[in-house]
Amino acid sequence: MRSIHHKVVLLVSMLICVVTSQAGELKSGYEFLTQSSKDMQDDEFANPGMSDVEKGGKFFREIGVNGKNCVTCHGEDGSKFEPKSLARYPVYNAELGKPVTLQEQINICWEDQLDNVPYVYGCIDLVAMEAFVRHKARGEKVNVNIDGPLKPHYEAGKKLYHTRVGQLAMSCAHCHEYNAGKKLRGQTLTQGQTNGFPEYRLGSGKMTSLHARVQECFSSFRAEPYDTGSPELIDLEVYLNARGNGLEIETPAIRY
Repeated sequence: MRSIHHKVVLLVSMLICVVTSQAGELKSGYEFLTQSSKDMQDDEFANPGMSDVEKGGKFFREIGVNGKNCVTCHGEDGSKFEPKSLARYPVYNAELGKPVTLQEQINICWEDQLDNVPYVYGCIDLVAMEAFVRHKARGEKVNVNIDGPLKPHYEAGKKLYHTRVGQLAMSCAHCHEYNAGKKLRGQTLTQGQTNGFPEYRLGSGKMTSLHARVQECFSSFRAEPYDTGSPELIDLEVYLNARGNGLEIETPAIRY
């Protein structure tokens, strides 16, 4: 009986996720918004995600245990940040021997440069810091370099992206690659690009990190989500960000 049920699930998923593939043109989730939502994102006074950016800015100026703050290295309000450098994340850290996401880099600085206790990966305050920092690269094109040591992590993330998981036996690609632009329960499926993260989701009314969003998707597949900050989700972040190379960073984006 379970075998029959499994075959039915596979057949249904194959029928709804057919051979149509993602067009060659990259499209930000912005392109799938209504005009009113686009206007909300574009207006920093109307964009609800800016409250988290401002919150992250307060942490940025907060004095650490050793009397320094982020301003010491990065200038008042992050004036010394190089947008092109921020657009490269995740990057490979040779000393640690692994990819480092923007959240991780913030935590490294928070601990090593300020002597503070590091944030828990994915916590509200760290996501606010990430939003503040990535907002400094708004308009810069995503440019993750996978030619070097990031390549194996990119390939691992790509494999996970195309792996069927959960009771629905679906993968990320079924929605965001094979059926992008189609309707699902009245909502248009996007390409699942990550250039807007952290993003403000109108459905939940809160800022959402990339890992949290992927975990939501896994749960919708009735699959056990990977832990926030796990090697699997970091590999997936490498792939997803590189997949969107060339798209402009929109943080904080508005999404449904």
